[in-house]
Amino acid sequence: MQDRLTPLTLILVALVGILWGLNFPAVKYMLTAVPPLTLRAFGFTGGAVVLLIIVRALGHRLTPARGEAVPIIIAGLFVLFGFNILTALGQLFTEASRAAIIVYTMPAITAVLAAIFLKDRLTGRRILAVLIGLAGLAVLASKDLAALIASPLGPFLMLMAALSWSIGNVLVQGRQWSLSPLALTFWFFIVSLVLAWPLALWLEPPSARHVPPPPVIAVFAFHVAGPMATCYLLWAVLLRRLPATVAAISILTAPTVGVLSSIVLLGEAASWQKMLALGLIVLSIAITLTGRRT
Repeated sequence: MQDRLTPLTLILVALVGILWGLNFPAVKYMLTAVPPLTLRAFGFTGGAVVLLIIVRALGHRLTPARGEAVPIIIAGLFVLFGFNILTALGQLFTEASRAAIIVYTMPAITAVLAAIFLKDRLTGRRILAVLIGLAGLAVLASKDLAALIASPLGPFLMLMAALSWSIGNVLVQGRQWSLSPLALTFWFFIVSLVLAWPLALWLEPPSARHVPPPPVIAVFAFHVAGPMATCYLLWAVLLRRLPATVAAISILTAPTVGVLSSIVLLGEAASWQKMLALGLIVLSIAITLTGRRT
């Protein structure tokens, strides 16, 4: 593991955060032409194909050890399938910028779950991070409280997405895996596409599935090649090259890029409540990360 931050490493860290942040307006835009379950089914499939090519090229073993199949299915259900399905559904009912702020409460949620299930210490720093994150959500909700009470589904789904990712993260961290992070992630994609395709074919009518216009196809290509495949590849590389807290700087970048790019690219309204909530969520993430063991 490297202790020195090289310019290339900083570029990789920034790239992961930027790509994950841009994924929020990308998904919101694609949902205007593609139903959510179909979008995720194609995305999981594309991501699995790209990761399979990479894993094979790097020579990583793909066969899980005896007894790992069920844990892989359960972890993949939460960390990839549940997170991505819920974020897609949530963005049908709320702005992409608001969604990015809500979903990035996941590091603080993970810290609490890790304290309960992995016996990590719930320090004062982590409790403070959770309280600051809750304050950020309260500020965000205050922008239009009446509308939120009348239509809470979008924010609720994004919170459930953050919880799903956090549960999956604890499941992954709580076990010693025989596979490399990339090979493990490939199987998470396989689990997700196997679950997503039957749901898409069953719940979304054939009339809703048609060839989208070229701009949507281009954004989908970015979605698969960037946030789905490249980010997972770079994340696995960064965790091997750097302390986890340094690699996680990309998590700080993502909500900021998500909010600002949604405002610029989608024309969503900017408000002081959004900016303050974003600042509080980023502060919550920073406190959570600096308070964790490497």
